[in-house]
Amino acid sequence: MAALPHLITVAEFRELPEGGNFAYELHHGEVVAMTRPKARHWKLQDRLNRILEPKLKSFGRTATEIPYRPLAEFEMRAADVAVVSHPRWDAIDPDGDLFGAPELVIEIKSPSNTRKQLQELVTLCLANGTVQCWIVDTKKKTVTVIERNGATATYGSGTEVPLAAFGSDCLAVDE
Repeated sequence: MAALPHLITVAEFRELPEGGNFAYELHHGEVVAMTRPKARHWKLQDRLNRILEPKLKSFGRTATEIPYRPLAEFEMRAADVAVVSHPRWDAIDPDGDLFGAPELVIEIKSPSNTRKQLQELVTLCLANGTVQCWIVDTKKKTVTVIERNGATATYGSGTEVPLAAFGSDCLAVDE
């Protein structure tokens, strides 16, 4: 019989040393090394944050690399870009974490992302507080929006992503 892996809790994860060539996340109790993003990636994160912030300011706070705990004990992730409602943002313990997933999670697709990983992320987030997940594909120049009810729509150049779920109008994909 094969030995089961030792699952790491968030508390144990927090005790691990930081730095180096990788950032780390906790997926299902296992530490996962994430490559640090290249400039194209973090510049797009910053751009999305700056564009969304004024559009969604009445709904909540927009930020990059927000750590969150979609499941309390064995998950610690970071969203490329996220929006958290004002009540949830204000309720975050300054020495703690955001419990549950942000209301909007935006993942900028990287060469290292597999389809399975993205599907798992979307499923995890939508089951734990996310209203919409966006997958931004810079190569295809598309934004795929997956909603909690399972509806999926892909928006390309010349179209706009509706922001009605967050009390705003829309965001042009070309922006």
